[in-house]
Amino acid sequence: MRRPFALLAATLLTAALAVPASAADNDDGDEGFTINDPRITESSGLAASRQHPGVYWTHNDSDDGPYLYAVDGATGDTVARLTLTGVGTPRDVEAISVGPGNRLFVADVGDNLGGSWPYVWIYELPEPQRLEDATVRATQYVVKYADGPRDAEAMVVHPRTGRVYLIDKHEDGGHLYEGPEKLSAEGDNVFKPIAPVELWTTDAALSPDGQDLAVRGYFGGIHYAWNGGKLKREGRLSVPLQGQGESVTYSADGSRLLFGSEGEQSGVVSRPAPGADEDASSGGPGSRADGGKGASGDGDGDSVKVGGAVVVAVVLAALFGLGRRRRKG
Repeated sequence: MRRPFALLAATLLTAALAVPASAADNDDGDEGFTINDPRITESSGLAASRQHPGVYWTHNDSDDGPYLYAVDGATGDTVARLTLTGVGTPRDVEAISVGPGNRLFVADVGDNLGGSWPYVWIYELPEPQRLEDATVRATQYVVKYADGPRDAEAMVVHPRTGRVYLIDKHEDGGHLYEGPEKLSAEGDNVFKPIAPVELWTTDAALSPDGQDLAVRGYFGGIHYAWNGGKLKREGRLSVPLQGQGESVTYSADGSRLLFGSEGEQSGVVSRPAPGADEDASSGGPGSRADGGKGASGDGDGDSVKVGGAVVVAVVLAALFGLGRRRRKG
């Protein structure tokens, strides 16, 4: 999603942000990386492959086409680009998740005008067994909300049941929406609100065991116990300060959270997942090892590590506030 103020803020952030792990320091791809593909300029979703260790799926936000990119986390290079058929022209693709049986789910659910589309779409396709450029047929589902149209940027798929959930994006907090037990390609799939989410949400991720939900925004995040969809807040997440923080995923083994951002040569930053064994986690660049205080959300976190970044955070908040006032005016 293009946001002029966010792009300006990204420029201000350049000198203040931590550098993601380099390929030389990163053997398995879970410690952070930089997306090198010049075609990926608006990485808006991120999902760790279960079938291909160290590979992460991403996609552009808009104006790209029906494409998915498989990025090798060890090098930051694209190892496959999928072209989706069987779907219409994507409007605003915001999230991607891996479901049971290595099925990929893609959420074309963004709405730049805050709820003007009467319906949005979710696409489902099999993850290829071989990583190479290919054309893959997807199933397209029509999605509506029980309480009317809205903007959303976050989708999760339960790793055991395959049920799909969305989180709407609202400055004052949104809701977790539950889809039908099984999506249908015939007719509408109505999503119903089942739990409040206390964040201006840009993405979310379920842990591989389905027990924990990580929700991120531009300036922070929240860790919830999944609790059968009846979310229980556990604490704050340590979310890196990024130019336009749009995505989050658990690593395939559930030990880490990886946070992505839009922009050319965008960085993916790694943090220990809540409850992860810090001694077992690598302390390499892009990771964090502070006894788990910030990672579990019990402390202030380390989203800002240097004094300059604190100043930039204030500027960011002011810019976003100014943008909102102008839109309302």
